[in-house]
Amino acid sequence: MKNLLTIGAILAIAACNNASRNKATDSTAAETRGDTTSNVVDTAALPAPYATRSVKRYSEVLGWPADKKPVPPAGFTVTKFSDSLINPRWIYIAPNGDVLIAEANTRMDPVERVKSIATGKEQSGYETSSADRITLFRDTTKDGVPDLRTIFAQDLDQPFGMLILDNKFYVANTGELLVFPYQQGQTSIRGKGRKILDLPKGGYNNHWTRNIIANADGSKIYIAVGSASNAAEHGMQEEVRRACILEINPDGSGERIYASGLRNPVGMDWAPGTRVLWTVVNERDNLGDNLVPDYLTHIEPGGFYGWPYSYLGGHVDPQVKEQRPDLVSKALAPDVPLPSHTASLGFTFYDGNAFPDRYRNGAFIGQRGSWNSSVLVGYKVVFVPFSKGQPAGAPEDFLTGFIADTTEARVYGRPVGVAVAADGALLVADDAGNTVWRVSRTSNN
Repeated sequence: MKNLLTIGAILAIAACNNASRNKATDSTAAETRGDTTSNVVDTAALPAPYATRSVKRYSEVLGWPADKKPVPPAGFTVTKFSDSLINPRWIYIAPNGDVLIAEANTRMDPVERVKSIATGKEQSGYETSSADRITLFRDTTKDGVPDLRTIFAQDLDQPFGMLILDNKFYVANTGELLVFPYQQGQTSIRGKGRKILDLPKGGYNNHWTRNIIANADGSKIYIAVGSASNAAEHGMQEEVRRACILEINPDGSGERIYASGLRNPVGMDWAPGTRVLWTVVNERDNLGDNLVPDYLTHIEPGGFYGWPYSYLGGHVDPQVKEQRPDLVSKALAPDVPLPSHTASLGFTFYDGNAFPDRYRNGAFIGQRGSWNSSVLVGYKVVFVPFSKGQPAGAPEDFLTGFIADTTEARVYGRPVGVAVAADGALLVADDAGNTVWRVSRTSNN
């Protein structure tokens, strides 16, 4: 499949959209929050590697004051779907409308953390514990406020991706895929589950998340697995079955690499009305502020997307010691580049009916935010319009206000998972703010 949207078209559409949306009052509010970075990446004008130095700038998470919440576009309202969670990372909507939240966190071995502090190389956000559970929410009154909250599963190992298929509940721990018996409507699962597949774990920034999704007829399951390194600094022998999307049968058999060269793919979804899988990818670090752009792309079976040897097609990464020009020549360029270091992780197509028509079938992307940029980037949810299964406009801000002070690198929270609830509202998992936000339409805009 060819990408039908050129960078020039994206820039033209972006200029038009921005002109119609950016009123003076909106600009003033954005400056106050610090949400002023552009969502458009001109791939024809990428800087050279190391054009700016690589900077470690970790944000300080303040939590949400009582008088603050994320900011949506005009015509939408933001409310708390739930709070008092522990690092809510991912959201799964069950067939009956139940909302399942995976509560898990990046984890560092305590000994390794002590060493990192002693050497001055500690990375903010690394924890020694993780809630390792899935919490269920049910809204029986259909008013957008859950009236049932219960622990659905616990004693897991950094759970992330979830899937209900043929009376089975699948959960992807960081190092394994488990399956449990399941009947629609049950509010908890018991036992340790049956392991049907081992998954690689550990590595650079852990890249511990393992997302899962099934195809339309339930005959295949796809598993997103991030790399074990930034740019293969430990050798490609450490990257077996990593930086890829795996395809398996529902019983764990028949594994093959569906696509490779994807540094850290996380969110996956099928473009509505098609059989085309899309993913959002968190790209590499240490090449400067504006390299390397994250991206949203369709997946071609058997396709290679460049990592670690190149990025955005044929741009060679000088960090890689053993180059592979043969693979670089085959590298596929992604469809929609996103700003570098935004940690674009969450992703879903909007298949609901509650939002205005312009959002129908478009993509929402949760950007958890930067640590390898001198200026805070990300920390918001962006929207990419689609038409006939293809991008039809530039990424635009949808949910902002997570940045409290860009100068002091302070934020209220960090959005990750995004999901469309049964009533058409958008749910956003704010893992640092320990909150799930609900975005709903408030007027016929």
